[in-house]
Amino acid sequence: MKKLIVDGKDAILGRLGSYVAKELLKGNSVEVINSEEVLISGKKENTVERIKVLRRKGSGGSLKGPKYIRKGDLLLKRMIRGMLPWDREKGRAAYKKLHCYLGTGNLGDEELKNKKDFNHKKPMKYFKLKDVVRLLKWKN
Repeated sequence: MKKLIVDGKDAILGRLGSYVAKELLKGNSVEVINSEEVLISGKKENTVERIKVLRRKGSGGSLKGPKYIRKGDLLLKRMIRGMLPWDREKGRAAYKKLHCYLGTGNLGDEELKNKKDFNHKKPMKYFKLKDVVRLLKWKN
């Protein structure tokens, strides 16, 4: 079992998520840093509207729930959870090994030397996860 550190800066959400999900299912522990800098392809308005619809589900939009996340690192963690087989034991065990941080978290310099960066072509239309968080009106 290895401990992997993945830098989310300028990484596309789908590619980052599928890589992290595969590593988690292999049994590795994964920590994602700079999760607010992850790129999401497409139109910002459509993505924000989809998240708002998810937040309104259940109990007719009342405060009773289900609660949906507004915080950037937890939102990324929730999106990666959707790529895991959550209905099976191995998917739940893999999810427990995932940690996402805003910025570099509490990781030291020697740990950050071994991080994996994603260098792929940016899509034509994209925005950052922190823009979605700002539009969802999450306050730090």
